[in-house]
Amino acid sequence: MQILSLWIQLGITTAIILYASNFLAKSADNIADKTGLGRSIIGVVLLATATSLPELGTGASSIVLFNEIDLAAGDVYGSCVFNLLIIAILDLIYRNKPILSSVGNTPIIIAGLSMILISISIFGILYMEYFDEISFLIFNRLDPISIVLLLLFITSMFIIYKIEKNNDGSEDAINTSDTLKKSGFIFLLSAIIIIICAVWLANVGKNIAIYMEWETSFVGTQFLAFSTSLPELAASIAALRINAPELAITNVLGSNLFNIGVVLFADDLVATNVHLLNVVSNVHLISATATIIMTIIVLFACKKQFSQKIYGDITAIMIIAIYITSSISIFQETFQLLYLVLGLVIATIIALVVRFYFNFTNSQPN
Repeated sequence: MQILSLWIQLGITTAIILYASNFLAKSADNIADKTGLGRSIIGVVLLATATSLPELGTGASSIVLFNEIDLAAGDVYGSCVFNLLIIAILDLIYRNKPILSSVGNTPIIIAGLSMILISISIFGILYMEYFDEISFLIFNRLDPISIVLLLLFITSMFIIYKIEKNNDGSEDAINTSDTLKKSGFIFLLSAIIIIICAVWLANVGKNIAIYMEWETSFVGTQFLAFSTSLPELAASIAALRINAPELAITNVLGSNLFNIGVVLFADDLVATNVHLLNVVSNVHLISATATIIMTIIVLFACKKQFSQKIYGDITAIMIIAIYITSSISIFQETFQLLYLVLGLVIATIIALVVRFYFNFTNSQPN
């Protein structure tokens, strides 16, 4: 009965986060409209930051309240993998052409920058133990890798802003009945609700791990990452509805940039007497590596010559297959080629079912 209650709490908390994220995304968009920022800046700065608040709240509370560092790290890396899965979902439901062939250069730059940050974090997990004593003497509590990640994130924001400013110039104002003050209030209220839910989500995740006798790294990577990434999914689908594919993609890729650059830094900041990347489980290397592979697939899919819909389906199948493979590998705490084969089979079936569904609905008379 207790375990059923925990799963119900997970579902309710997830639903509240998803509901609040709709208001968060809308108010962030209104604020951006009032200040005249471009769509890519909206996606990577305001929307990505806003939809990444659950990861920030869940990670910090997992460490401060429950001393579960692997739960926090699993949420960060798992969210990065799930965010890229969102691109596959968007590609399958985007009917015109491959969604990634519809975007400009900014998402490509964001993807490249996120790969750099994730690669540095992998280095931290693998090798920081050899420099831990020296880094404690110089940097005290903060992991020097975390500091580098934060500085690179800030630099990335500056680079993206400069590129968008040069490319887009000033944006036309969008008529909206919301005042800037009202949008700011809704944004703040939604953020507070999401953070409160994120704190509770960390508690639920810890208890599920205990009752199910699962590793906290697995629970963080799968269930918490799924729950805290729902705002990105909701915001990206909403962007497609207003025919803004670039906003959807920059939101997803920008969230990965925020997760590694800011959330990991914040988690390391609240972790007392340890350097986060030095003590987390090596199983997170699976998620981090999967993120890099999936990002490389995204980069190739952004090429304009891949504009036929079949290429979008292939991209989606590859991303879904990597996601399934990494999920099984994390649960088993090892990688086998069989997992990849299984992932490809399941991903292909999913893509075929979705394609059949859309072809069937399109063939029906209005």
